[in-house]
Amino acid sequence: MIYWVLKRIFIGPIVKLLFRPWVKGRASVPNEGPAILASNHLSFSDSIFMPLMVRRPVVFLAKQEYFTGTGLKGWLTAAFFRLTNQLPMDRSGGTASTASLTAGAEVLRQGGLLGIYPEGTRSPDARMYRGKVGVARLALETRVPVVPVAMIGTDKVQPIGQRFPSIRRVGVIFGQPLDFSEYYDRADDRDVQRIVTDRIMQELQRLSGQEYVDVYAATVKAQLAAKPEAEAAPGDAKRKPRKRHGEGTTTGA
Repeated sequence: MIYWVLKRIFIGPIVKLLFRPWVKGRASVPNEGPAILASNHLSFSDSIFMPLMVRRPVVFLAKQEYFTGTGLKGWLTAAFFRLTNQLPMDRSGGTASTASLTAGAEVLRQGGLLGIYPEGTRSPDARMYRGKVGVARLALETRVPVVPVAMIGTDKVQPIGQRFPSIRRVGVIFGQPLDFSEYYDRADDRDVQRIVTDRIMQELQRLSGQEYVDVYAATVKAQLAAKPEAEAAPGDAKRKPRKRHGEGTTTGA
């Protein structure tokens, strides 16, 4: 009930008025029955814009950190995510991640729509990164279609680190549902899971037009966080930075 009130009366009308989001392919989302909405992930605001473009409720798997913050800000953030149909996703791997996927599978078994970001985290630079196989495991185990969803321009609305969004137009593109029934009897096969995940990512890349990088976004973020800042020598502030060899090229796995 609260979800619908927020979507239809409070958040929805305000967001649509300010950002004027456009949508393509909404008919690809089934009117009833379970399906996975697999989206690229450019911004915190993706989880707000995409559900507004879908007539049915969408339950998202969101990173667990959004639910465990401290203080007033942490409490408000956790409350917002719970009220907007989002479930905590433990990304540490092992049994914790399996439990999170089990919660998502239950949403699908009850006939709902489950939103998931195959990259596992927001892109650090607006490029698309390698998908994690959790989305394939869910699709194969629950035997549901996967609708690829491309978010357009949300990285400009709220880049990583920007607290308040900038007012500008965004778009949402829903692709044709992907059917993986040929693999249903091999749901536990890791190679099959990778094949299915890569196919989903290929379709997302086609819809979004993003440059694809065949490494995990989390790996890139960790490398960026660990990279020490070079100490500037006297007069360096006046020098133009030199472009490093290979900068801006796609990185292989």
